[in-house]
This record gives sequence, structure tokens and C-alpha cells, in this order.
Amino acid sequence: MKTFLAFVFTCSFLSVFGQSLSSQNKKALKSYELANQALSLNQYTKALEELKEAIAEDERFAEAYFLSGDIYRKLQKFEEAKSHYKKVLDLNPQLDPSLYFNLGESELRTGDYASALSHLKTYGSNTNLSDARKKQLSKYLADAEFSIEAIKKPVSFNPKNCGPEVNSSADEYLPVITADESTLIFTRKNNNNEDFFQSIRNGNNWQKATYLSANINTSAFNEGSQCISPDGKYLFFTGCNRPEGLGRCDIYVCHREGNDWSKPFNLGAPVNGNTWESQPSISADGRTLYFVSSRPGGFGGFDIWKSTLQEDGNWSSPENLGPEINTAYDEESAFVHPDGQTLYFSSKGWPGLGGRDLFVSRTDASGKWQKPANLGYPINSFKDEGGLTVTTDGNTAYFSSDKEGGFGLMDLYSFELSNAIKPKPVTYVKGNVIDAETKEALTAAVKVTELKSNQVIFEDTADEGSFLATMPAGKQYALDIAQEGYLFYSQNFSLNQASGIDKPFRITAELKRIKEGASTVLNNIFFDTNKYNLLPESKAELQQLIHFLTINPKVSIEIGGHTDNVGDEKANQTLSQNRAKAVYDYLLSNRIASGRLTFKGYGKSKPIADNLTEEGRKLNRRTEFRITGN
Repeated sequence: MKTFLAFVFTCSFLSVFGQSLSSQNKKALKSYELANQALSLNQYTKALEELKEAIAEDERFAEAYFLSGDIYRKLQKFEEAKSHYKKVLDLNPQLDPSLYFNLGESELRTGDYASALSHLKTYGSNTNLSDARKKQLSKYLADAEFSIEAIKKPVSFNPKNCGPEVNSSADEYLPVITADESTLIFTRKNNNNEDFFQSIRNGNNWQKATYLSANINTSAFNEGSQCISPDGKYLFFTGCNRPEGLGRCDIYVCHREGNDWSKPFNLGAPVNGNTWESQPSISADGRTLYFVSSRPGGFGGFDIWKSTLQEDGNWSSPENLGPEINTAYDEESAFVHPDGQTLYFSSKGWPGLGGRDLFVSRTDASGKWQKPANLGYPINSFKDEGGLTVTTDGNTAYFSSDKEGGFGLMDLYSFELSNAIKPKPVTYVKGNVIDAETKEALTAAVKVTELKSNQVIFEDTADEGSFLATMPAGKQYALDIAQEGYLFYSQNFSLNQASGIDKPFRITAELKRIKEGASTVLNNIFFDTNKYNLLPESKAELQQLIHFLTINPKVSIEIGGHTDNVGDEKANQTLSQNRAKAVYDYLLSNRIASGRLTFKGYGKSKPIADNLTEEGRKLNRRTEFRITGN
């Protein structure tokens, strides 16, 4: 249930505020009466017309100004409301104490923060306030005080329109972007119908936006509030009032299939219920879904919740993000960055510049969300802000605005983020998987593991031979690609240094068919310098090798150890032999039959790169396995 104060019109016909009306003009009073009648039927335009007539007949008719202000405030036309309340303040400042609250709210919503603070404090001196009104007043006072200080310390903000290829004369909003920044998907509203459109980047320019898919967009229903997985393969979105829906609005998902998308699939319970679920945001690993819901058990009207994908393929019961994020008011437009530790969202509850502001929250070492920070002025203003998306590299944000100078109503814009509100550095690996001989694309299982914790952070299928996986900085990762009938492929990404982290990795993984003599390098087998004890970070790769041997029980292999040409030749030979044996012994200890295994040290005798450079020598220092029998 919403906790906002219900809007109550202060004035009514005949006796108001416990006193007679200030006007004695019969025509003015008649118009005022007709305005109240129209108001009782929710005919706001008609009511305003009658009140305008009443004021024309008696320009000192304070109650007519007051009621006009109330209607304009109801319609969120705060400039008009402010001017009418100020007229009441001139004519009769004692007309009703709520005048100061109504005027203060209107000033807050038009950026007149100092005056708002003054009038709200005056209203706060009233001793007969209800608990609900005290709560709302406290919120407005906090907003006014925050805003006055925020304007003194403006943040960097230089928004750039995404251009006529993306924007049109209609509304464009809720942009999302793939990790490689190649595809921008957004909602376009035409004639009250919401559909998805996409624009493809060509160099630094966006191409003409096109209709996303007839499988997703419909003429009978609205589609909106979407997010896309970093690899661009899964689109989560909100569908409302659909026949198969569980509530007023549900969350759906569809999968990219070639150049088109699959039919949407309702996520079902427990993510969706008989309430309102919307605005999904999927984590980089595809395992945690953040979304906005009005379901019971929250802190206010709309709260941000999360659900985790379980091993059986079902989503867990949603968990509220708690009071560190949610308030007694609305929290919406959740966007979790691919770093997995930064959440951007909009809120009406945390101190802001009036209306809905954008905030950022980060997790602490235990994974708990911290108190959010307002993104600051002028990113936030007295208008409503929402729908922020941040690129994987953390440098650029996309949002929608109806600011002047656009191509239509709401347009899409981008701006560079300051360091204070950037997420943690993240890069990605984008790859193609092909047959080493035919060069044809392969569908293969792709897995990225954080080596120190041995935690899988990405696991998916390279559909039609392509994949994209994001990786936060500051750690070391193993990439493993496997397909039935092929040797597996491994690669290592050391992201311990922040320098150059914004440069993505692009690879082509050539999988070799399982046949005698075929070999592959184990890029994630690690030893200390001049030592042969397996380091813990080797576990993920060793388990991958064990899995390969388990599902291919007729395969026999030789483990080979190799060094560069630096140092004593005999010592290198011994070191390579001992390192190969260490892997051999590990496989034996994990129940791989000794008859399927041999090992050999090759020292410096079989380089695969030039030993004249450090990069080449690093490639030569390797462990690999070769098929000796099948």
C-alpha cells in the first residue's frame, strides 16, 4: 500500500476554514460553487475555468485562489500552484495553516528551495499536525535543506543528446546497453503504445533505430521497463494486463535467436504475483534478478527486491533489499552494474531535490548494501529523474529527459560519470568459438571462474559460436570452453592491476577435435617461480581436466611440462619434469586410472613463441596435455 498522503482539496463550497467566504460577489460565488461541483466529478479543467471566472469577478477572492492552487498541485503543475498560493499569502496569510505546507511543497517542486524551507518551517510551528502530516513535513524539510547545500556543490554533468537516429518526435526512455556498447535498446511511446526499438553502433555513431521484434512488441499490450544481459542474449521486460499474467504487471524474458528474439516467457511465481512487478535488472552472471514490486512485506509503495536463480533452474522467493535501500516512499528504476557491487536507482524517499532523484549504493565487504548517495545537482533537479543505465566500463551513463532542445518529448541522452559516482572497474571478454580445422562456428559451454575463490562467475552457452562475459577488476580469472568431441580450451585473465582495465579482451577459441596427437595448453595451471608445487589457483583447471577425462573414458593423455630458455638447461629439464608429474599425481589422486596417464618434461626444447621477449617466454613456460590414445 502506498504511504503517500492522499491529496485532499482544502476548500469546499459555502463555509470553509470555519468562516464565511471572503467574497460577497454573487457571480464570483456562483462560479465558485460550479467549480466545486465540477471538482466533485473530477472535472479539473472545468473547475479551473469556473475559478478563473470567479477571480475575474472578484480579484481578492482568496478561497478561489487557494482552490485553484490545490487543483494545479493535484495536476503537478507546481508553477501555477505556487503563483496562486502566493496570491493567497498576499490577500489573507491566516486563511488556513495548510497554505504554508501547500506553498512549500509547490516551491520545493519548482526549485525554490530557500522559500520552501521558510514556509515549511512556518507550517511546522502548528501544534495540531497529524502523525502522517508530520512525517511528510519532515521529508520535505530534509529535501529543502539537502537541496540548498547540493546546489552550492554542483557535480560534473554535460548531457549529450543521442541524436536523431535514436530519438524521434515521440517519447524515448528507459535505455539499456550491451556490455560491448554495440546495441542500445529502449522504449518508444507512440499514440500511447509502448514498444521496444534498438540502435546498433557503427564506430562512434548510432544507426537509425529499428523495431526490435514482432515476437516481443504487440499492438494490444504495452512493453517496457526492460533490461538486457551483458552479452545481449537475454531481454527481461515488463508486460502488463496480459491474459497469462499473474498480476497487473509481470516480468517476462526472451532469448535472442539469430537475428530475432524468441516469444516472451512469463517468469511466473514466485517472482511474479498478484501485485505489480516491473523494472527488472539482471546481474552480469545472470543469477540475480533485481526488480520493483508493490507486493506485501515492503517498506513503502514500490520497493526494490531480488530473486536468485537456483540450481534447479527456478527463481528463489524474492528478498527485499531492506531499509538500506527502500523507504516508506517509492524506490524504482533499479540498475545493478556488471561489477555486482553498485546499484543505481531512483527514490522519492531519500533526501533529494524534489520529486524522484537518482541514487547510488555500493556493497560493503560482507555484501550488504550501504546507505545510498544522491548523484547530486544538476544530475538531479526538482523534476523527476529515473531510468539510468551505466556502461560496463563505468564511464558513461544513459538516461531520458524532456529537457529543451531535444527532438521530441522525452529523448535519450548520455553523460560522462565523475569518479565519485562511478562503479568499480569492469572489463569483458568477447569471443568466438570455432572448429580449429573447418573454422565453422561451434556451440560450446563457456565458464569463467575467479581463481582465488574457485567461484564460477559466468556460465552460459556460446550460441552460434559467440559469447561475452564480464569480469570485475582486481582478480584473476580462468576461462574454459568445452564441447563434446573436442579438447577443451582454456585462457587466463589477470586483472589485478587497474591500468588498462577498460580494454576488453577479444579472442577466437579454436577447439581441436579429439584425436591422437592433438594437444592443448592448460593456461590456468600455476606454480611459484622455480617450484613445482601446484598453487590453489590451479584447482579450477584441474577439475576441468578431470571432467574431460571422465566424459571421455577411452582417452589417454600425456602431461607435458615446458620452460623458456632462461637458466640452466638441466635445471629446466628437471623442473618441467616435476611440474608435469605434479599434475599427473593430482589426476591419480582424483581416481583417474594410471593406465590412461603419462607425463614428461620437455624443458626448453619445444617453444611455441619467441624466447627473445618476456611475452614469448611466458607463453613457453606452460603445461599442456596431448592425446596419446583414443
